This record gives sequence, C-alpha cells and structure tokens, in this order.
Amino acid sequence: MKITEDIKYVGVNDRKVDLFEGQYVVPNGMAYNSYVILDEKIAVFDTVAEGFEEEWLNNIKSVLGDKTPDYLIIQHMEPDHSANIEAFLKVYPNTAVVGNIKTFALMEQFNQLSFVNNKLTVSDKEQLSLGKHNLTFIFAPMVHWPEVMVTYDSYDKVLFSADGFGKFGALDADEDWDCEARRYYIGIVGKYGAQVQRLLQAASTLDIKIICPLHGPVLTENLSHYIEKYNIWSSYNVESEGVMIAYTSVYGHTKKAAELLKDKLEKLGCKKVVFADLARDDMAECVEDAFRYGKLVLATTTYNNDIFPFMKEFIEHLLERNYQNRTIAFIENGSWAPNAMKTMQGMFEKSKNITYLKHNITIKSALKDDTIKEIEALAQELCK
Repeated sequence: MKITEDIKYVGVNDRKVDLFEGQYVVPNGMAYNSYVILDEKIAVFDTVAEGFEEEWLNNIKSVLGDKTPDYLIIQHMEPDHSANIEAFLKVYPNTAVVGNIKTFALMEQFNQLSFVNNKLTVSDKEQLSLGKHNLTFIFAPMVHWPEVMVTYDSYDKVLFSADGFGKFGALDADEDWDCEARRYYIGIVGKYGAQVQRLLQAASTLDIKIICPLHGPVLTENLSHYIEKYNIWSSYNVESEGVMIAYTSVYGHTKKAAELLKDKLEKLGCKKVVFADLARDDMAECVEDAFRYGKLVLATTTYNNDIFPFMKEFIEHLLERNYQNRTIAFIENGSWAPNAMKTMQGMFEKSKNITYLKHNITIKSALKDDTIKEIEALAQELCK
C-alpha cells in the first residue's frame, strides 16, 4: 500500500486472533502495521506479531526487490511489534537496529539482542537522515511502555505514532474508528493520560499531515478529529453527555431497579442512557462507556459483606485507569445488612473530582413504593 511516493505499508492483518492481549475481544481481528521509507538510505519501521513473519518479509521484499534496508527502527518492544527482529536479521543481517537504551534492554529480555550485529542507540529528539527524509525520534515513555518512541518525518510530514492513534480491527474491517479506537485507548493506554498529554504537547509543535500508527488505519484526513479525541481521552474529560447504568443482580430485583431508572430517564428525555449487565456484557466495552459518558449509576448487591464480584471487577478497571471528573450515583440491595454503597464509595476515595448525587438508593430485597419514588427522584437529579 502506497502512503506517499517514498513511504510504503508492509504490515499484515491478523484474522485468527480472538482475544487481543489475552482479554480484549476483537471480532474483526487486528492489524500489525509496519512501514518502509525508500530514500538514499532505507528504513523499516517495526516488525509484526509472531506467526506472520513470512507474509511480512514477503511484503518487504515486494517493496525493496534486491535492495537492502539500512535501518530497522524499533519504536515499541511489545511482542506484537517486535517478535520478528530475529527473522528480519536472518534475511538482512547487516541492517542497523535503531532504538533507545530501554529498547535494547527489553530486546535482551526477549532474547532478541544476541541477533543484532549493528546497533544504533538514539536519544530523545535525535535526528537520523535518510537523504531527503530527516527523522526525529521523540521519546514517549509509558505510552504505554517505558521504551516507546515515536518518529517524525519532516519531508512527508508523517508521524509514526507507535501505539498512539491505534485501534482494534484488521485494516479491511468496515467499522467506526471512534468506537474501536476508544475501546483500544481506554483499555490499553488509559492509565497513562498524563504521559499521553505530554506527547500530544510535543506533537502540537510539528506540522503533521499523516499519522501512521502500529494498529489500525493510516490517518490522512481530518487529523484534528483524532487529535481532539486523544486530548479528551487522555485528560479524562467527558466525551459525550449521557448516563451509564451498570448493574449486577442475583435474583433480578436489582436489575428491576436499574431497568426502572432507565425507563424514567428515557421518559424524562435524557440525551443518552447506556445500560450494562456487568455479568454478561463485554467488560472492556463497559469500561469504555464509563469513560465516555459524564454520569455513572452503579447498582449492585451486598455480597459476602462486600459487593458482587463483577461490580468489583468493573470498578477496579475504572480505578486502575485513573477514573475521574465524573458524577456517580449508587443503588444498593441488601436483605439484612446492606453495605454495597459504602463499599463502592470507599473504592473511589482516591479518585479525583468525583461528584456524588444526593438521591442514592437502598433496596432491602425488592422494590417497594418508597424506593420507586426514590428512583424517580434520582432520575430527576440525573437529568438536570
């Protein structure tokens, strides 16, 4: 695939994978992206996942012919991008492998460094000339690994963005970028918002016309849209006005309360109501929605003097990704010693800028007239 006159795509689509990183459902597979810049000197950007080395090397061969690459630039050492350093160097043994100090430390841990005959260690903001293409390496530690760097090509004004601006799905998947990029970002990078903000600040000083990520499509139009989304996600701001109701239920009574609240909200004309059964719905999508919308209602039962396991897992996912700047309400159910609300609120104790609504609800076993009225009051408060 031609990106510019000199930059070619040589990555692969993985239609076999069902769980990315062992936990994220990817019904439309994944893309492992790799790129080549053809100039006086030739650079290859990153490798691909294990099992795709033959296809990837054939793609490179189809672009290079009998030419030999001068550089293999490793921006990220996660195995879906670095698994084939050895395979590459068996074909092109004299190619210089470009990385930073942390890159090569991880390369040694993955038993890849012993195959590197020619190593080029670069520093932050260091430049490498290929001819007319001048590359600048910009370190992006903890976006989302410590060795990560991105690369800017000043000639074609291309940002090779590592895992930044990536998404789930193979390149031939017909799906919305925002949805799958959001789920990818929140799930995988979401903890590191401050680091992403620093990278966005550095990128704002560059004249970028094309973004080449390591997953998902090459971005060539309306770049302000993608940058705006990343700015919202990494600053933990509300992306869309709406209410998410996330519930767990043992015998159906808590579910009925959650359904009643949903019905009341919709009748009041709330812009958007998202409803999630944490025991059955995809957890990554539930986490994505909790970060997307500004208001969250957590409805669960007291369970073993704690909270129901799926709710606990859900909240832990939010906390480890620095959930903040949101409004939360609680619905608890407990037949003899309701304790869920206290437990849930305690879990958010260290979260920043959480607003708690007044009309939190305690159900003892099943809905009664008084709790129905309380749900009506909660709906009114949520719709303000």
